[in-house]
Amino acid sequence: MTMWNAVLVAAIACVALKTVGYLIPPKWVQTPRPMRIADLLTVALLAALVAVQTLGEGQAIVVDARVPALLAAAGLLLLRAPFLVVVVAAALVAALLRLWGWAA
Repeated sequence: MTMWNAVLVAAIACVALKTVGYLIPPKWVQTPRPMRIADLLTVALLAALVAVQTLGEGQAIVVDARVPALLAAAGLLLLRAPFLVVVVAAALVAALLRLWGWAA
């Protein structure tokens, strides 16, 4: 299977899934339980993405400057800092740690 075949199959699957979503009666998805599941699923997927991007390097788990940067960002978010400040501070933490040779 070539890469383009995989892309086409994925695109068709996405369109089919979206179509099925339109066919579901609104009363099924507007109850509190499905709405809560959708909210939690979004958070879980985002957390998984952050974990993979922070700790993953190929097939290995790597602890480097990204982990303290993530912890700094989480701390600033808990303090309700503006998002731009969070991003700049996390980048600064990672850059300084790499400059000092703590993690590549």
